[in-house]
Amino acid sequence: MPFFDDLKRRAKLDKKTIVLPESMDIRILKATEIILAEGLAHIVLLGNQEEIEKKAQEEKIDISGAQIINPKMSEKAEYYAECLAQIDTTVTMEEAQDLVKNPVYFGMMMVKLGDSDGYVSGAMNTTKDILKTAMRIFEKAGTKILSTVLVMLVPNEEYGDKDGVYLFSDCALNENPGYLALSEIAMTSAKTYEKFTKKEAKVAMLSYSTLGSAKSKSIDKVVKATERVKQKMPELKIDGEIQLDTAIVPEVAASKAPHSSLKGEANVLIFPDINAGNIGCKLVERLANAQMFGPICQGLEKPINDLSRGSSVEGIVGTILITVIQSQK
Repeated sequence: MPFFDDLKRRAKLDKKTIVLPESMDIRILKATEIILAEGLAHIVLLGNQEEIEKKAQEEKIDISGAQIINPKMSEKAEYYAECLAQIDTTVTMEEAQDLVKNPVYFGMMMVKLGDSDGYVSGAMNTTKDILKTAMRIFEKAGTKILSTVLVMLVPNEEYGDKDGVYLFSDCALNENPGYLALSEIAMTSAKTYEKFTKKEAKVAMLSYSTLGSAKSKSIDKVVKATERVKQKMPELKIDGEIQLDTAIVPEVAASKAPHSSLKGEANVLIFPDINAGNIGCKLVERLANAQMFGPICQGLEKPINDLSRGSSVEGIVGTILITVIQSQK
């Protein structure tokens, strides 16, 4: 797909190091093989080297180009523990020493201290575990709240801006954001879309109502968030509240919202709450046979990204590739 062809080209021009803590998952090993074979990134696998190599050999997976680090044996573990105790003052030095033996913590400390450029996990760990740990270690950057986006590649290119690439947010972290949080999510997601695609973001603030066709407190939140984004980023193409069909179908937009700047070509879809977002993304993934990558974290100082535990090998490869692009300046 052109989207990923472009990401691959950009990744090869400025190759980064990505750490993967879940090295005993076959999907992670297969994704590592693909990334290394295509020269898209340097990969660090965390865990027992003998066990990892044995598993790879059994499955006939070539990970010979990856660096393997055992957090329990690493000479940097003590230094990471000292830094963790300074960063998170709620843990003692003894607790920090124990925590960095966990690949999830060790990998994030590698990124925090510049020994890796980005981090991808979630094939075996929950989103809550990954993001909770990330928020203990990393500072926010460029936004007031941490949020997530999903990159959705839809095979039917009839809708939106007709290249099949969408960003969905927030489907994984913020349960019921208020209007201020929702506006931050929208602004950050627009910037993320433009960094990934090098194209203009067109943001739809989704609702069950279009531009006043219904009234409720939940709609008011979306309206206020939209107004705030327009004040903060007047150059951004954004509209809301707006129904999904109005956001991505030009014929419907011409009827329901003829004066909207989106014109049925939205490529960034902002959901009013996590219920709508999570249900929406999984409907599109399954019923539209779309590819889903992420959740991709927005608003952290370094690229720390999550995976769905149901991720395919292709989905993991895509998320690693996106993490590479995030880590590029």
